[in-house]
Amino acid sequence: MKIYRNLQEFIPLDTAVVTIGTFDGVHIGHQKIISTLKKCANELGGETVLLTFFPHPRMILHPEDDSLRLISDLSEKIELLAASGIDHLIITPFTRDFSNLTPEAYIRDILVGKIGTKKMVIGYDHRFGKDREGSMRDLLKFSAIYGYAVQEIPEQDINDVAVSSSKIREALVNGDIATANTYLGYPFELTGTIVRGEQLGRGLGFPTANMQVDEPYKLIPGFGIYAVEAAILAPSNHSDDVFSPPEVLKTLYGMNYIGNRPTIDGLNFSIETHLFDFDEDLYGKRMRIKFLHFVRSDQKFDSVEAMVAQISIDEKNIRSLIFR
Repeated sequence: MKIYRNLQEFIPLDTAVVTIGTFDGVHIGHQKIISTLKKCANELGGETVLLTFFPHPRMILHPEDDSLRLISDLSEKIELLAASGIDHLIITPFTRDFSNLTPEAYIRDILVGKIGTKKMVIGYDHRFGKDREGSMRDLLKFSAIYGYAVQEIPEQDINDVAVSSSKIREALVNGDIATANTYLGYPFELTGTIVRGEQLGRGLGFPTANMQVDEPYKLIPGFGIYAVEAAILAPSNHSDDVFSPPEVLKTLYGMNYIGNRPTIDGLNFSIETHLFDFDEDLYGKRMRIKFLHFVRSDQKFDSVEAMVAQISIDEKNIRSLIFR
């Protein structure tokens, strides 16, 4: 998959088959759209193009609202789209000027002029242009003038996308990893850098890798204990224009904690992972954790000793879940 960080980098194609959207999470609903896109491109002998935006439009149009949380950060989304078989991914910076394009200018200058669109694969409810005035009616109206076809994604598939996205977010907030992973079609992930913590876990016999998640807008699952698979990642060395997945140096399993440590002080939020049968220095390394199972909610214990006893039980339970 080739990656373009703005439309100016893209050279218009002879036969571009295009879809547009945020594709947050690239979940099973999105995969239906991508499958249709690829089928259309194959029938036309064309190439698939997915146009997405960063920052997310809400970050630009409503900067006062910092509540936005996304299922996948940008690097995760790029990797998921590459795995789905897209030929070209355009990540265009979303700006107020971009949002003020008229529907016709958007179609003429962006879709046709910049991309070379010969077929649009798009949902019935897609909105674009100034004040989101553009709609399917505009796409159909200008199709004959600018020489492209439109394939409407069925309403049921679009509804599946909306339902999947909302179900995933709700499930993650509630710690319902099983439901989230079902709708995603893969285990939910967090990616970040291992930072130095207070080393309390080491003193309790359970050393942990403390993760600082890459992006502040990334959705974090609800407080609790989880069974996870962890990958230690090599520094990224792929070029900006052609995607290659990050190299995995080591794959491990462990137990993850998300919470504010109520038994200790209840003040500091942390994402900590105790890696089974592993005790090497990981400070500064990048790690990705895949959430496999929810084990229990966070809780405040009467004593540190009671907490350690429960953690020992958690480890035993998680080992049985993973290595059964």
